[in-house]
Amino acid sequence: MLKRYSFWLKLAAIFQLLTGAVHSIGLFIDAQPANDSERQLQELMNNYKMDAGAGFHPSMQNLFTALSACFSLVCFLGGWLNFYLVRKKIDPSILKGVTGINLIVFGVCFAIMLTFTFLPPIALTGLISLFLLISYALTPRLSAKVAVNN
Repeated sequence: MLKRYSFWLKLAAIFQLLTGAVHSIGLFIDAQPANDSERQLQELMNNYKMDAGAGFHPSMQNLFTALSACFSLVCFLGGWLNFYLVRKKIDPSILKGVTGINLIVFGVCFAIMLTFTFLPPIALTGLISLFLLISYALTPRLSAKVAVNN
């Protein structure tokens, strides 16, 4: 089981969906300031509107929420796509390419999380990247049909 690329890709997909779900919870929780400095920061984040040009005046909280939602959506897209492709039993050579693309996206995401965030997103994106790397390494380059014909 541990030598099958599909096991590792399914595990990566589970963690992609888990990360998307956990991260989505933060979109619905309103952080309560613990002191006056945090209260002032939260007030500015929510109410100070920047002129972004072309009639757009987002607050920093609006931008933060949009980026946070996009991270959750990228995780959901990766997880559902990987589950779908494994379930359809597509050719391993195609799956290797898709896994490679996933690995690049989530590897860069892991580097960004490692640099700018805190432990839970670092650990979750790190596990996703690790499982994708293992799956990529175990996925054969050629399908069995192509290898027999050559």
